[in-house]
Amino acid sequence: MGAACVSGVPARRCRAARRGEESVQSIKQKPGSPVPRRHLPDFRNLGVVLRVLLLVNVLALLTAAVAEADPARLGEAMLVMLGRVQVPLFVTVLALFALSPWLARLPYRLAAVAVAGCALLAASALFPLLAAPGDAPWRWLAWVLAAVLAVLAYFDHLERRLTPSLVEARLMALTARIRPHFLYNSLNGVLGVIRSDPRRAERALEELAELFRVLMRENRELVALGEELALCRRYLDIEALRLDERLRVCWDIEPGLDGARVPPLMIQPLLENAVYHGIEPLAEPGEVRVRVARSGKELVIEVDNPVGPEAARHAGNRIALDNVRERLRLFFDLEARLDSVREGVRHRVTLRLPLRRNDDVADPSAARPDR
Repeated sequence: MGAACVSGVPARRCRAARRGEESVQSIKQKPGSPVPRRHLPDFRNLGVVLRVLLLVNVLALLTAAVAEADPARLGEAMLVMLGRVQVPLFVTVLALFALSPWLARLPYRLAAVAVAGCALLAASALFPLLAAPGDAPWRWLAWVLAAVLAVLAYFDHLERRLTPSLVEARLMALTARIRPHFLYNSLNGVLGVIRSDPRRAERALEELAELFRVLMRENRELVALGEELALCRRYLDIEALRLDERLRVCWDIEPGLDGARVPPLMIQPLLENAVYHGIEPLAEPGEVRVRVARSGKELVIEVDNPVGPEAARHAGNRIALDNVRERLRLFFDLEARLDSVREGVRHRVTLRLPLRRNDDVADPSAARPDR
């Protein structure tokens, strides 16, 4: 039963109670959860396109190697087979690129039939131009269908194999994001102001509860950039309790990007890194700079922090960045990257990822390219 507000109890505490119940519900075990729906790969993803091209060309080479009995003519046979495959292959890839949003909305089996239909249609249309004398059309189309089934089976195998990796990555992310020192320091910060400023302490506890609620929920889907930035502001408000004037934050957010889709918990750990490795070692105040902007079809996110004299003692920086890189790979494969560079007394981390909106595919099980 949900928490009910009663007279005399502040509305803010009622909202906190509801959020607490939601947090408890979100971490309960659900043994009866349905099996995730199978999806086709995202044919607009660079990693998917490169894998399709590579797989089909490898199949063509294997076919030529099996069909040609004379070793002296094997090289020529392979070149001929590759030449015959390239045009239908590129036509099919272009068609799948154009139809990708429509395919993503179809059930898996129907979408797979549509993919096979595209490939067979391209092969049929180009058969008169590419067929060798004496070639039977049914053999050509049978090979195309076998190649389509092999490619789909490869991506389906990767999807099944990488599903445990998503769960493991989520557990690793939770471990890296909520370090024991963060909870300890946050509660100490609240205790430090609970007598002098009870309202501020109460607000900090609510923000801490909200932060944990988000961290403990399922984080398999892309979220709005505005939600991610709101979570980051909550986190920095909590850190400001103990660091006070030592922590300064400069936000440079390009307007109109709140609806862009980003992986959950992708910016907050970078800010935690910036505070832990950049602000804490400093004796004087330091500034963390956050910049979000559009660059063509990419979303660019930068987190810049000062480098203290004791920065070298913090060995966890590279581990945390590797964790973020792995999560980027799971969501975007080759389309996203993380760069980390030190320039003088400043350290900057830059994320570059595809600019996606609400109408794009948001589930990594559908958009993840390395399946």
